[in-house]
Amino acid sequence: MAEKLNSGDLFPSLALKVVGGKSIDLPDDLRSPMTVVLFYRGHW
Repeated sequence: MAEKLNSGDLFPSLALKVVGGKSIDLPDDLRSPMTVVLFYRGHW
């Protein structure tokens, strides 16, 4: 399991598939340095 992020830590680079088949690269595609990222698993 990965380490938890602490205050001031940099967000790790991730490439994620999103609804609709597109992808997003985090944190490169974020528009603001202050962002909340919510991961929702959906269904099994």
